[in-house]
Amino acid sequence: MAQWDSALYLKYRHERTQPSRDLAARLPAKGIARILDVGCGPGNSTHVLRRRYPEACILGIDSSENMIGKARQSYPQENWQVCTVPDGLRRLPHDFDLVFSNACIQWIPDHAALISSLLGSLRHGGILAVQMPMNFKEPVHRIIEAVIRSKKWDRFLSCKRIFHTLAPEEYYSLLSGISSEFSIWQTTYYHIMDSIEDIMDWYRGTGLLPYLEQLKPAQRIDFEADIRMRLLQEYPPQPDGKVIFRFPRFFFTAVK
Repeated sequence: MAQWDSALYLKYRHERTQPSRDLAARLPAKGIARILDVGCGPGNSTHVLRRRYPEACILGIDSSENMIGKARQSYPQENWQVCTVPDGLRRLPHDFDLVFSNACIQWIPDHAALISSLLGSLRHGGILAVQMPMNFKEPVHRIIEAVIRSKKWDRFLSCKRIFHTLAPEEYYSLLSGISSEFSIWQTTYYHIMDSIEDIMDWYRGTGLLPYLEQLKPAQRIDFEADIRMRLLQEYPPQPDGKVIFRFPRFFFTAVK
């Protein structure tokens, strides 16, 4: 399992947190007293929920001790717990008004069983609200895939990342069968980066982690150079030197 680095993750705090703000804004303003934040990371999404529901009881869970440690440090007034999903959900209450998850479940397999389990943590009429990247067809992911499967690197990278995200139509079919009401939508964010190195840093903290951890330090430098060279071709600088980093994200809300 990837060893998450909260400091590197939070380097792009604004860009990573904005989708959770957009998702929270779609939720009802009242009737939310007990909240579970699944994959809370360093607490940035949980803080969004706290600002929206100042009186609610909120529990943030994450499988990473590093992330939970940062969350406890930044927001000591909240409740935090190291917990794996979906197995750990069985040990938690099943009466939440809201189960919220921002950019987490793409790392977890079997979304049909997972979403059913998340809905199971809700009281009747409770809301499941989820956001996840829907960007695996973007240039950056095509580049990573091409490099890791190249003759040069394939033999060093025995563990390849599996994308567990389903197609929007599959989420429609799934949610229509297990919820009383649901909404699905997609938003494409255009992040303005100072340089290609920002995109490298973004992925060092997420999508490149499973590969960097399999390489020796000297190999990592060479591996990143191969990624960077291709990124420069796909993400040309604008006249002012900035780089436009396109990032589609998929959202859904569902009522138990």
